[in-house]
Amino acid sequence: MSYDAALQKGWEELSQLNPGKILSVKFLADEYTIDFAEKKVLSLACNVAAKDFTAILILHYLAHKLKGLPLLTGEWLTFKELSGVEGYYPAFRNRAIDPIIRKYGGHPEGVLAVLDRLPAKRVDQGDVGIVLEAFEGIPVMITLWRADTEFGPEVNMLFDKSIAKIFCTEDIVVLAGFVASQL
Repeated sequence: MSYDAALQKGWEELSQLNPGKILSVKFLADEYTIDFAEKKVLSLACNVAAKDFTAILILHYLAHKLKGLPLLTGEWLTFKELSGVEGYYPAFRNRAIDPIIRKYGGHPEGVLAVLDRLPAKRVDQGDVGIVLEAFEGIPVMITLWRADTEFGPEVNMLFDKSIAKIFCTEDIVVLAGFVASQL
């Protein structure tokens, strides 16, 4: 699948904001430089170009950051509670929820190991909960529940309500999948 049109649109939107030549953005445990002259997004951790879907997400985030991110509401919503997500839940579940269940379903406390390498903190939600900062001003809460005699293990990923003013549904699915892959 080609991301050329989305990348081009992202670069055009940013160029209208006149951001300067090079900026940097922290995304989870990595920092990326965005070179407007070369139209490149480079991971500083491994000194390689970001994958297209990552670059698109970073460009979209940066466009909103330069305009001014909305204030956090403190109201956590599940993916299904976000507006306009009908039809996207299977992809969200497949990319974000199921991988976390596969990895931590038998031992939810294992997710706490990410506190050492990601910008995250433990919270008192579910049986085990963490909030990590995907981007500055973009928190993501992950709650895990142990299996019991009636139900298998379960995971939920929640977002501050303000995310809907920053990312479209497709971007939220990509962000959620990226977060899950980093756990």
